[in-house]
Amino acid sequence: MKESQKAKILEHLTRYKHISPFEAMNLYGCMRLASRILELKNDGHEIKKTMLKNTASGKSHAVYALEE
Repeated sequence: MKESQKAKILEHLTRYKHISPFEAMNLYGCMRLASRILELKNDGHEIKKTMLKNTASGKSHAVYALEE
């Protein structure tokens, strides 16, 4: 399952350029996006993380983007 999630996340990043944990969970059943991103980085993909903060709740979440 992990390998197929990794492939789907890479395809998503290639097509849409970014992904959030919410998208990964809802679209691909991936509850450990940071782990899949680390694996993709270890495979040589350049991916950056940006932290976004929800002003209403004060909570933050990461968004990962494929570097061009």
